Amino acid sequence: MRLKFIALIVSALALTLNACDSGVRDEQAAQSTAAQQGPPPPTTVAQSCTVKGGPPKVGIVPINLQALFFNQVNTGAQRVAQEAGVQTQIVNGNDDSTTQSNAIDDLVANGYQAIIVDAVDTEGIKPAIRRAQAAGVKVVAVDAIVTDPAVSTQVGVANADGGKQIADKLVDIASGKGEVGIVGALNSTIQNERQKGFTDEVTAKGMTVGTVVDGRNIQENAQTAAENLLTGNPNLPYVYATGEPALIGLAAAVTSQQRTKNIKVVGWDLSQQAIDGLRAGWIAAVVQQNSYEFGYQSMNAAIDLACGRPAPKDVPVPIQLVTPDNVTDFQYYLGK
Repeated sequence: MRLKFIALIVSALALTLNACDSGVRDEQAAQSTAAQQGPPPPTTVAQSCTVKGGPPKVGIVPINLQALFFNQVNTGAQRVAQEAGVQTQIVNGNDDSTTQSNAIDDLVANGYQAIIVDAVDTEGIKPAIRRAQAAGVKVVAVDAIVTDPAVSTQVGVANADGGKQIADKLVDIASGKGEVGIVGALNSTIQNERQKGFTDEVTAKGMTVGTVVDGRNIQENAQTAAENLLTGNPNLPYVYATGEPALIGLAAAVTSQQRTKNIKVVGWDLSQQAIDGLRAGWIAAVVQQNSYEFGYQSMNAAIDLACGRPAPKDVPVPIQLVTPDNVTDFQYYLGK
């Protein structure tokens, strides 16, 4: 009788362990499947055409090829182009308006029918865009809003409004009190808009904007600027980063100075550093743009325009607010 009782216990334990193992395996399989699936695919792919005896040629001129955001925009655009059978070329803008202008001129000279550009300087890029238009080349402005008749389609978010939304989140966290420093990119029209939207909102709700440092949209510069900000303000409770390089640089500075327990950070664009900070809780919120959708929409518009079809003048892309509570839902932006 005693042996039968022991056998029953062993059998029950085995069943429990198998069930646990099965649950773990199911969870791991689900995570693996999600990682393999990645971002949602494009809902539409523009129909290609024949231009001068071949497929349309679309040039892509991002701000740089360092930031994950710009590479994801490129990936989205190339995915649509590949499905449509369209030829593409990416030319690195290297954070320089003159480099971008020269790239546009070269693409025009090489017979490209449409160009997608994310402008470093939305004013400085206009002469090159106008030259492209004069040559019959269609221009799609993505991310950075370029207000000019030479732009056929604008794909982007309302950056100032995104700054306001993240400001409201910080105001709630801070109960409308305290000083906030800013790691910006003063050479970037986009990030200046995000900075203004944020600054106007937090000051209107009772907070104070303190020191603003310039990371120039370069990760290494942003880290140095953020380190100077934190060193000069040892009791600063809040910091806002206006873009991906700024947030990565700020994250490095916060961790190296061991400030994670007495500071809260908000900013733009997910990276591994941002996700680590969200999980640890000292990064309170990140504005995430649907980077792949930027690419999908801009390439669809470029193909339509290159083929002589109309495209929407404005294509808005919504933003998403990532917090420690929902960060798992957005890990596919890092391929996880």
